[in-house]
Amino acid sequence: MRLQVHNREDGSTFDYEVAKPEVYVGTSSTNDIVVYQPSLSGRHLKIRVDGDRCEVLDMGSRTGTFLNGVRIRGPEVFKPSDVVSLGSYTIRIVEDHLPGEPAKPKEALWEILDSPEKRFDESLVPIKQEIHRRLLAFLDLRRLDLKNIDDSELRVTTGRAIWSIMDAMADEIPPQIDREKLHKEMMDEVLGLGPLEDLLKDPDVTEIMVNRKDQIFVEVGGRLYLTSRSFATDLSLLGIIERIVSPLGRRIDESAPMVDARLRDGSRVNAVIPPLSLKGPVLTIRKFSRTPFTPDKLIEIGTITREICEFLRTAVLHRRNIVISGGTSSGKTTLLNVLCGYLPRYERIITIEDSAELQLPQEHLISLEARPPNIQGKGEVTIRDLVRNSLRMRPDRIVVGEVRGGEALDMLQAMNTGHDGSLTTAHANSPYDALRRIETMVLMAGMELPIRVIREQIASAIHVVVQLMRFPDGTRRVVNVTEVLGLDGDGNYQTQELFLFRQHGLSEDGRVLGRIVPTGAVSKCYRELAESGIPVRMEIFRPG
Repeated sequence: MRLQVHNREDGSTFDYEVAKPEVYVGTSSTNDIVVYQPSLSGRHLKIRVDGDRCEVLDMGSRTGTFLNGVRIRGPEVFKPSDVVSLGSYTIRIVEDHLPGEPAKPKEALWEILDSPEKRFDESLVPIKQEIHRRLLAFLDLRRLDLKNIDDSELRVTTGRAIWSIMDAMADEIPPQIDREKLHKEMMDEVLGLGPLEDLLKDPDVTEIMVNRKDQIFVEVGGRLYLTSRSFATDLSLLGIIERIVSPLGRRIDESAPMVDARLRDGSRVNAVIPPLSLKGPVLTIRKFSRTPFTPDKLIEIGTITREICEFLRTAVLHRRNIVISGGTSSGKTTLLNVLCGYLPRYERIITIEDSAELQLPQEHLISLEARPPNIQGKGEVTIRDLVRNSLRMRPDRIVVGEVRGGEALDMLQAMNTGHDGSLTTAHANSPYDALRRIETMVLMAGMELPIRVIREQIASAIHVVVQLMRFPDGTRRVVNVTEVLGLDGDGNYQTQELFLFRQHGLSEDGRVLGRIVPTGAVSKCYRELAESGIPVRMEIFRPG
C-alpha cells in the first residue's frame, strides 16, 4: 500500500510506501511522514493499517484533521476514495492500476468539492473585504516598496499582517469559521489567484474552466467536474484575470474584451469579459504539465501501442514528415512532444509555437513563439513569419506546434525542399479530413494555386498522419495511423491505413473498451528501408 502526500502550498507531491502497522504524521522529524507547516502539531495524526483496512486518528492536534472535508473526532475508516486533509497537506491511498488500464479520476474529491454544504459562504464576503481594506491600510502605513520587495519577504510580511488583522477582528469572525482556512484564502486572494490557487497546484487537475464567478469546472482524468470554489464578486474574478495578463504587457477591458496569455509555468490562459460574455468574466486555463509524458507512459495508459511507437520512432529517425491530427484536447501536443523526443541530439531543431508548450530534452534547440499585437495593434509576429524566418536559420528539423493558416504553404515548401523529418499538428476529425484541411490552409496564404498543384505538394510532403481522439469517458487514444502514398489519376489522395482502433463496447462504468490493431498493410516507409538494407521489423504490421 502507498500513501500519496500532496502539499497545496508549493505543489509538491511524494509517495510513502507503508511497511508498518502504524504510520505517524506531523512536523516532528521522528514521524514517518514529516510535514512542514508551523500551524500543524508535532505528532498530528496516526494512520493504522491492518491488511487492506486503514483507519485515521487525530492525535489531539490544535488545527484538526479532516476526512473528506469533515473534522474527525475519533478513529475513522480511511478508504482509497477518501481524502485526508491537515493544513495545506492532503493524503490519499494510491491504488496501483494494471498496465494499459486508464487510471480512474479521484471522483470522491470532486464530489466533496461539489457538495452543497461546501458551497461558497456569502457571509464571508464582508469579512474578507474588511480584512483586505485593513491590509491595504497596513501596507500603506508601512510604506513598503512592493515593486522591489522579495516575493518570500512579501509573503511573510503579508501573512503576519493578516494574522494580526484577524486577531483584531476576533469578535467579528464567527466561531465556526476555520481561521487557518480563512487565512489561506486571504493569502491566495492577495498574492495568488484566489480560489484557483489550489487547483493550479493540484497535479490531478489538467484544465480549469471558470464559467462565471460562482461556477468553476475542472478536468480530472479526462472528465469534467463542478467544484465548490467560487469568487466573491465579478470584480474579484476580473482582478485575477488582470493579475495574470498585466505582467505580460497585455490588457483586457471593454475595448479589448478577449485575451490569450501564458502563466509563468507555461499554462495557457484565455479570458473573455463583458460585453462579449453575458454572465460575467470567463476564464479558461489549460495547465502545463511539469513532467512530460514518455512513450512508456502513453503505452501504460492505453493511448498508444508499443508497435505504433516503434513505427513512429523509425519514421522520425528516417526523416519522414508527420502530421498529428485530432480534435480539441485530444492529446496532439502531448504526442508531438513524445515524438520530438526521438529526434537525434546532434541535429539542429527549431520549434515554432503559438504558445510555448513543447518540452524537448535536446541541447541543440531553438524555441520560437509567436507574438500578438501590442495595445497599439503593432508588433505582431505570426507563425507564418517564424516559419519563413526559420528557413534562414539552418534547421535540420522544423517542429510547428500547430498549423492553422497560411503557414501551411511555407511548411509544405520546407518539407519539399530539403527539410524532411518535420513534425506538426492540425485540427481535424480524420486523416483524410486533415489533408483536405491543409488544402484550405494553403489557400488562406493568398496564393492562387490550382487545387491539383496544392494536392501534389501535400502528397509529396506529408508521409504519415496520426489521428487522435478523445472518447466520452475522457480517455485519449490513437485511433488511426495512415500513410500517404501519393495521388491517383483523378488527383485524389492515395492512402493506406496501418493501424486502427477497434471498439468492442462499453464497461459497466461507461469506459470505452477496445484496442489498436494493425490492419495488415505494410508501410511503404518500411519497405523502402528494407530495400536499402536497413533492418526493420515487418512483423509489427501483422494482425494478431
